[in-house]
Amino acid sequence: MSDHSPIGEFIAGQIRQRRSDLLIAAVAAAVTATTAIWLLGLSGWFLAGAAMAGATGPAAIQAFNYLLPSAGLRGLAICRTAGRYGERLFSHRAAFHALAALRPALFAGLAAAPPQIALTLSSGEASARLVQDVNAIETAFVRRSAPWAAAAAAGAAGAVIALASPRATVAFLLGLGLQITAGQTLGDRLTRTAGRDQLRASGRLKDGLGAFLQAVPELRCFNLTAKAVDALMLHDASLSRAALTRNDAEALLGLLQACLVAITLAAVAALASSAALPLIALAVLAALAGMEGASGLLRAAQQQGAYREAIARLDCVLVAQVPSTAPRPPATAVIQIDGRRLTPGARLAVTGPSGCGKTMLLESMVGLRAAQPGQFLIDGQPLEVEPLGWARSLFAHAPQDCRLLTGAIADNLRLADPTADEATMWEVLADAQLDARVRRLPQGLATWIGDGGEVLSGGERRRLSLARAYLRPAPWLLLDEPTEGLDRETEASLVTALDRRLSRTGQGLIVVSHRPAPVRLCQAIVDLTGRLSGSG
Repeated sequence: MSDHSPIGEFIAGQIRQRRSDLLIAAVAAAVTATTAIWLLGLSGWFLAGAAMAGATGPAAIQAFNYLLPSAGLRGLAICRTAGRYGERLFSHRAAFHALAALRPALFAGLAAAPPQIALTLSSGEASARLVQDVNAIETAFVRRSAPWAAAAAAGAAGAVIALASPRATVAFLLGLGLQITAGQTLGDRLTRTAGRDQLRASGRLKDGLGAFLQAVPELRCFNLTAKAVDALMLHDASLSRAALTRNDAEALLGLLQACLVAITLAAVAALASSAALPLIALAVLAALAGMEGASGLLRAAQQQGAYREAIARLDCVLVAQVPSTAPRPPATAVIQIDGRRLTPGARLAVTGPSGCGKTMLLESMVGLRAAQPGQFLIDGQPLEVEPLGWARSLFAHAPQDCRLLTGAIADNLRLADPTADEATMWEVLADAQLDARVRRLPQGLATWIGDGGEVLSGGERRRLSLARAYLRPAPWLLLDEPTEGLDRETEASLVTALDRRLSRTGQGLIVVSHRPAPVRLCQAIVDLTGRLSGSG
């Protein structure tokens, strides 16, 4: 992980903020490991001692004190349960609070990302990073108590084994050290590539699934559903191979660790063979529990590949948001586009063939793309020298490719003005020629419109997007093909209503359209014919 990793710095900051929870989790993990060793060792001693007393005769049975050991077992079991609960509770609380802070930060980073990132990252890939990659970060918090548990396990087990033989303690510590060293070194080496490939394959699968889900009607119409499924299955097969490779590596590591544990237990038993049978049982079981106490460290090592890959992938989208120190342009700012000067309230039509850059022109003005040098002046200031979105407060934008929230009509409208009341929403719906349709819906403004507005037709979705732009309190309207897909009667009504609205509000208009009706609203036209740029 790079020293300059934004995600690494974020995690370090969250660890500092959650220090108290992580400390409690570490202490609880140490308590759990210690009591587990004492519980298992005492159980072995108790059972072996009871067996020997029973074999010796009635007198030994009468003299054998079973009350204190049984009480100790119960007390240790309670302590182990409480410690485990505390460790899980506080480590996961720290992790969940950190992840709850990370996801909004990532979403804000994606929303504010430069165009070369924001416009190339698909919805499926963005979802993969916000979900699975963030989940991989959880190990930084949940496994943070593992060294404490391993240290407590080593100390407690070593002390218990010493009751049978100090030499057995040395053998145990050597075996435990070898297990940890080999497990961490080989665990990272064997699972690094597989963990990375698993995250990448999962991202590709989600990316493909998101792309095909958006094109389900087209896939059905062209009878391509089976081919889409086959393409997804290739991604699924790649994910399965990566998962199997990782599982094989973890199984190999498990086998190696089991062999090391068996060798260590055999050494402890051999070196403690001169002690009494109950002490031998105590030593062997304590050694077994002590080596199990290092399992958290070993699992963390096996997750390092996925963890590093998640860090690298998330670093690409966590964009540091540097606030602009430049004052925002005033609402009365004069706009200049390709040398044409527009005063507040002016109306401009942008025309030209498909691909000449009409849509890009509007997107540059609201900061969705970088502005071309010399193309725009806002209040005399070149737009390209200011941060993206610097002039966004001047504009209400209704894009050609309208995007709606999965929610109610009112939810979509309030994106433009969260404080808008119902009367204002009905007003903008009327200006967009959509109020009659919404009034016929079962719940009016509260009607759920489905995923991306699928309950509505294409023209209705466009008019809802237009109403949302009307609702935004901005001095200029930027409308991209506002009447596309509408019949002539609806288009005429919408253009007439837009003319009345502009006269009433005094807003300026910059409209992109292939159709003559919206263009007739404007006093000036910018024709981009001959400036083919690959968009709009």
